[in-house]
Amino acid sequence: MKFLGSLVLATALTLPAATAFADETEKAEPPVPETLGFVEWVVMNDTGIRLKARLDTGAKTSSLHAVNVEEFTRDSEDWVKFQLPLGDHEDQPSEGEIEHEDVIIEFERPVYRKVLIKRKGAPSQRRYVVKMEFCIAGTKHETQFSLTDRGNFSYPVLLGRRFMRDDNILIDSAESFIAQRECEFNTLEQIAKQAD
Repeated sequence: MKFLGSLVLATALTLPAATAFADETEKAEPPVPETLGFVEWVVMNDTGIRLKARLDTGAKTSSLHAVNVEEFTRDSEDWVKFQLPLGDHEDQPSEGEIEHEDVIIEFERPVYRKVLIKRKGAPSQRRYVVKMEFCIAGTKHETQFSLTDRGNFSYPVLLGRRFMRDDNILIDSAESFIAQRECEFNTLEQIAKQAD
């Protein structure tokens, strides 16, 4: 009789531990990957600029269209300032009051690192890398962007493998603009007012 009571008590004491272990196991499961097309819209968080982005598994680091890139020092740290001319890629929705060529956005960011890019058939190029927040498929992210002039490319933003790995993204290379959710963005006129 006493033995049975002890057995019941021992079982009751072990149940919470088993439940806790089950909860930890469930939390450890990775999130379900999100599938996006090889081209999607991104919105740069601090400005509301909407840009076309190519998701490229051939690139490790993401890159962002930038011109007039200049390094400077702030509080003994390396910073970089650069411009994003909206006339180079006329993707920003407009109410027709302002031309894309009239809007140039200026950014200042701490230098995260510098990279030397080896290019086939061209001299190597040193690029600044900054961290920037953006929204894609209704979700905010932060990743490293190398700054380079992408004015001659179809897409001002290229998202590389580091972003895809860190944020659990899969790519459907046969589709574009398949994101189920959208990000809020500003019109060209709203962006021009912010820049003033």
